[in-house]
Amino acid sequence: MLHSILSRPPRRKLHPFSTAAAAAITANSVPAAAALPSSSFRIQPPIYPWPRRLTPHNLASLISRQHDPDLSLQIFHHAHPSLSHAPQPLHALFLKLSRARRFYHLESLLTHLPNPPPEPPLTTLIRAYGLAGKPLSALRIFLKFQPLGVRSLNALLNALVQNKRHRLAHSVFKSSTEKFRLVPNVVSCNILLKALCKRNEVDVAVRVLDEMSLMGLVPNVVSYSTVLGGFVFKGDMESAMRVFGEILDKGWMPDVTSYTVLMSGFCRLGKLVDAIRMMDLMEENRVQPSEVTYGVMIEAYCKGRKPGEAVNLLEDMVEKGLVPSSVLCCKVVDLLCEEGSVERACEVWRGVVRKGWRVGGAVVSTIVHWLCKEGKVVEARGVLDELEKGEVASLMTYNTLIAGMCERGQLCEAGRLWDEMVEKGRVPNAFTYNVLMKGFCKVGDVKEAIRVLEEMVESGCLPNKSTFSILVDGISLSGGKKEEIDKVVLLAMTTGVDGEWWDLFLKLVVGNLDGNASELDRILTENAV
Repeated sequence: MLHSILSRPPRRKLHPFSTAAAAAITANSVPAAAALPSSSFRIQPPIYPWPRRLTPHNLASLISRQHDPDLSLQIFHHAHPSLSHAPQPLHALFLKLSRARRFYHLESLLTHLPNPPPEPPLTTLIRAYGLAGKPLSALRIFLKFQPLGVRSLNALLNALVQNKRHRLAHSVFKSSTEKFRLVPNVVSCNILLKALCKRNEVDVAVRVLDEMSLMGLVPNVVSYSTVLGGFVFKGDMESAMRVFGEILDKGWMPDVTSYTVLMSGFCRLGKLVDAIRMMDLMEENRVQPSEVTYGVMIEAYCKGRKPGEAVNLLEDMVEKGLVPSSVLCCKVVDLLCEEGSVERACEVWRGVVRKGWRVGGAVVSTIVHWLCKEGKVVEARGVLDELEKGEVASLMTYNTLIAGMCERGQLCEAGRLWDEMVEKGRVPNAFTYNVLMKGFCKVGDVKEAIRVLEEMVESGCLPNKSTFSILVDGISLSGGKKEEIDKVVLLAMTTGVDGEWWDLFLKLVVGNLDGNASELDRILTENAV
């Protein structure tokens, strides 16, 4: 008896959830296994250490934690089907692949699954197709895996509306009860209202709003706010205010979006007094304005040439800790400068910077441009130095100041600023070279302008039409020396220019030379490639 026991082969110890062991035992007992890719039975796990005990919850967490969607997919395939095909891991994988736009892998996965997946992963896929601009793929998934619930219907409707398939969204909504046996909810109706308002069919949207009660649904504040937005889009502010009154009568508190939409509508019609009155009402009702709210009003004041009001709102916005966009600051600064208040524009910029906000180089470039235009190049340089206490100025800002210096004939200062710019890692572009060449041509130093062109070509920066136009003008004004013409033509032929430039060259240079025909022959012959 003892001999027979000892002569038996040792029993293999199996862990209950060891993947490789489980796969060996169940390879013949799980019919669904044949439908999965061979990667499901890898011997080597995709990550180390591979968990010795897995549950659907742990597997879902493991899939979600990976940054690489390919690794998440490998983990899913390595796990035993009884775990990976559970709802939690499946949904986790769909979320991971959807966010990475791995639609090919998702479609392949759907093909190999032994049973249709539960609704949450499919809803995730429908939503992802909508965000990726693939509304028809979202519709295909919805139709293929019927029956689905109202969440999937809403995801599909939203995907269609997001991609401006408003008519198709309306059609799906109308057939949802009869064809898909689904009863739309308030969210479904709100999406339909949005589609109708986007199509400028606000009257139809109002009828849907009225009919919701017949469907056993109670419209909410989103329903009314959507219709309100539709009237504003249409320019019917009277109807929009009527809907706004209904919202208040029902005891609902309109959100910041509703107020901002109304203000935007009034501003588009030039009714700034009504818009600011709405903003006052908003604050009375303890609804805090957003960056968008302030942006609507500030842009309206800029458009109406009211810099004082625009500045007051911008300063109020910054004081409340809201961050103005670079575009918004540019509009205010530009308006102040156009009105001759460059110093006030500088104060506004400094006030924003003191709060710790970076408003971008475009604002500083605007101030520098206007200071240079007024001949205040030293002050413009001071603004640049102020900016660079916190950050390196943009190439656009450097270009603006260099152009201002060149325009005033301050070529030495422009050259020094150029060197500083390069030292700080800003690479000159065609505009930078062009303004410097134009500055030299303006003072009659065509030779130095051509040297700048040579440096431009050597650095790998391609000249453009403006480059050669500047030089042609300079050569023409200086009398057109033979060696200067030869150099420009050689560089033009090296970098490639079109027929339009050659016409310009002939009119402005060769036409001014005595015996122009023979001179043209000489230039083309000597510079022939």
